[in-house]
Amino acid sequence: MPQTDAGQEISQARARRIRRLKRLIVIVPLSVILILTVLCTFLGIRLHMVKKELRRARATIDAVSVMNRTSAAPDTDTDDPEGAEDPLYTVSGVDTSARNTQLGEKPIEGDEGIRKVYLTFDDGPSSNTGRILDILAEYDVKATFFVVGKEEEEYQALYRRIVEEGHTLAMHSYSHKYNEIYQSVESFSADLSKLQEFLYDTTGVWCRYCRFPGGSSNTVSHVDMHELIAYLDEQDMSYFDWNISSGDAASAYISSADIIRNCTANLKDYDEAIILMHDAADKDSTVEALPGLIETIQAMDDTMILPITDDTERIHHISND
Repeated sequence: MPQTDAGQEISQARARRIRRLKRLIVIVPLSVILILTVLCTFLGIRLHMVKKELRRARATIDAVSVMNRTSAAPDTDTDDPEGAEDPLYTVSGVDTSARNTQLGEKPIEGDEGIRKVYLTFDDGPSSNTGRILDILAEYDVKATFFVVGKEEEEYQALYRRIVEEGHTLAMHSYSHKYNEIYQSVESFSADLSKLQEFLYDTTGVWCRYCRFPGGSSNTVSHVDMHELIAYLDEQDMSYFDWNISSGDAASAYISSADIIRNCTANLKDYDEAIILMHDAADKDSTVEALPGLIETIQAMDDTMILPITDDTERIHHISND
């Protein structure tokens, strides 16, 4: 009997060791996985913060560089037509030396002595729209988005976010296909009406502001642009061109520093400045330039960044006559 009891005790001890071993086999890997998960999460957050600080530092360096170059060379001409390498944005027959007058610009003689700057983004929404909105929110700045028609749910959420965050939602065209839009007044009106109704169904906003694809001075329309302008007047719609171009419409790469320089070099010459930029998946440098651009503008005396409203001066490339 004693031998039997001893054998049972040995068996029980062995069973306890096996159970402890099994628990260790389960607990140790789980603990390692938990520790690695926490570590990865922490490192991911730190990496995001570092990237954000790097973007901000780079934008600040670009802004300082631009301001230094501007002060050193105040007569540099950066007032070329938007997308100078793209014939769609060429102002036919207009001497760039007289472009300020042609685009309706004027000396700073505002009633309140405040320079008004309007940041406008064409062609969105895109995969970059969220980043643009995040930056605008960080600086508490409102902008204007001249959008096209995109029915995917991910883009519908962006249309709504533009409105919900207090920006101006405006129309560019539904299809952005020049050969279709500019075939006739009827084709233009059909495209714009489709976009207007789509945006109303998506956001509840009945848009009344628009920008012609390529601007009112585009060289590809088969219709006299004055006819399209007359149509907008009949529909109680207002169109806005621009008097400052970021230069980001060109197909070639443009750095964030050059974008800031293009937008700010001659900004002090204007009472009301409408800046043209683009919201597209391939315009990362535009997004990267935005913090530095905003900081540069905000550092200017008596200057405000505003969204387009009924009170905004209509900047037109061609006369309405």
